[in-house]
Amino acid sequence: MSKKGIIAVISGFSGAGKGTVVGELTEKYGYAVSVSATTRKPREGEEEGKSYFFKTKEEFEQMIENDELIEYAKYVDNYYGTPKAYVMEQVQQGKDVLLEIEMQGALKVKEKFPEVSLIFITPPSAKELRRRLEKRGTEEAEVIAKRIARAKEECAFMEEYDYIVENDGLEECVSYMHGLLQAIHFSKNNQKELMEKIRKDFDQYR
Repeated sequence: MSKKGIIAVISGFSGAGKGTVVGELTEKYGYAVSVSATTRKPREGEEEGKSYFFKTKEEFEQMIENDELIEYAKYVDNYYGTPKAYVMEQVQQGKDVLLEIEMQGALKVKEKFPEVSLIFITPPSAKELRRRLEKRGTEEAEVIAKRIARAKEECAFMEEYDYIVENDGLEECVSYMHGLLQAIHFSKNNQKELMEKIRKDFDQYR
């Protein structure tokens, strides 16, 4: 197996259960989850370097200028982004890093780092997605309708992902995801050093 870790970006519709799946993968199998940087103020109970890396607006914009972020976006006057150094440090230590990022951000990551694997988590049907959103009991019908409409639009992005995983049951989905992530270690993108070594070994027979 590759000595270095891998980076996998995980996306999905709102209500698909991707956050829960990522949490289970981290707890059961020890995957590392990227810690984002943000300019918003810490909330009660949040820890520096664990919840977020808290930055001033000036510090964050300096990170952008220095190309220190894998991706970033601005929401409601606050910046959010994925620090490159933290992720690469985890990978060099042999840890597999999961980045839970929305679709447009995921595609930006893929542009910048083609070796990154994009995984899309989907429920088995639109009807099931609506049921899960309603089961939360935290949103009005109008908000749920907007989330369903957004999911319909996001279907167009599924073609851009490397892998599609159906979440029809948490335990089964987590098991599938773990198997997939381990298999990615053996993809040609993650075995370039091994391929080059084998080629050089055979050069002596020419």
